[in-house]
Amino acid sequence: LVVAHSCVLSWWAAVKQEPLPDHWLDYAARVSQGLRAATKVVAPSRAMLDCLHRHYRELPQTSVIHNGRTPDLFHAGTKQEVVLSAGRLWDEAKNLSALNAVAPGLLWPVLVAGETSPANGTTNVRPLGRLDQRELAQRMATAAIYALPAKYEPFGLSALEAALSGCALVLGDIPSLRELWDGAAMFAPPDDPHLLSAQLRQCIGQPVLRRELARRARLRAKRYSVEKMAKSCMQLYRELTSAAQATRPHQLQATKG
Repeated sequence: LVVAHSCVLSWWAAVKQEPLPDHWLDYAARVSQGLRAATKVVAPSRAMLDCLHRHYRELPQTSVIHNGRTPDLFHAGTKQEVVLSAGRLWDEAKNLSALNAVAPGLLWPVLVAGETSPANGTTNVRPLGRLDQRELAQRMATAAIYALPAKYEPFGLSALEAALSGCALVLGDIPSLRELWDGAAMFAPPDDPHLLSAQLRQCIGQPVLRRELARRARLRAKRYSVEKMAKSCMQLYRELTSAAQATRPHQLQATKG
């Protein structure tokens, strides 16, 4: 069993949008060989599975098992007029530079939880630094909006955690996030800061819309539970072990023969 949470080829295509450099070709060949040798390949979203098919061609049997989070770890508190995000400020995949670009035009401050670097220089967002799980959950509980304008995100646990915390979601319009949150979030293309700004300003300026988005996101988040994820994994393990046990007697007989 191989579980593919992300890979360099799909990251490069989404973030760099250019051909893969030659020095990554050996990596691509090794990953392709590993995937073909597996009995089953699992990904956390259909979009990620599609990426594997696109970049590595022939695959064995595949399935999608969504990631999950425990709802008890998150709660909705008294919401404050802030936009929250999480990730390293320099992470091209998370695309927080887009939030930094639009922050001056928003009525609310933009807070970003995650590691900072002196190389980032002056930012328009308010960096919160690295937070542990409890601290981030507290921030999500009081944030009215959670923004993730990602260019590449095979699943997006932070969006799920924010949804469980009662945040309205404004997300990058990429296949994985559309797959998981369509109808329960607002979307903007990662390379369109003007539309991202417009979506955030609309969400800020319309409390009824914002509360409805938060309600839909929290309802959708119930689909992605740890229990469901664990049951799917256990079922897959049973299938694999049953298949292995069924073939073992034939293998032993062939060896004795």
